[in-house]
Amino acid sequence: MALRIIVGLTALVAIIQGLAGDPIAGGILTLALVVLGLVYGAIAIDAEDATAYLAVTIAVGAAAGANVLDQDLLDMLGDRLDAIVDQASIALYAGAITILIRRTINRLKG
Repeated sequence: MALRIIVGLTALVAIIQGLAGDPIAGGILTLALVVLGLVYGAIAIDAEDATAYLAVTIAVGAAAGANVLDQDLLDMLGDRLDAIVDQASIALYAGAITILIRRTINRLKG
């Protein structure tokens, strides 16, 4: 149940932040995305078998960086959809950082 709440909040915050355009309240929603991503990565992802999660993270990050939805065809809608993907990639990257930290700790333990 906690995972569903985290995923739902992440999606909601990404949509709100993406549709708002400018950072809301000094970047508090971006910070919320990072924290939600960190918590999701710690709870839901097995650090030793995170290949699928990392592949999705790379794909979404590449799509966000390439602005694939920001085309002349879609005008304003494409801009907003691309902004939502940008925000979702923030949460995914935060989860990847959690995986990196957990794997490093596991390697140091032996």
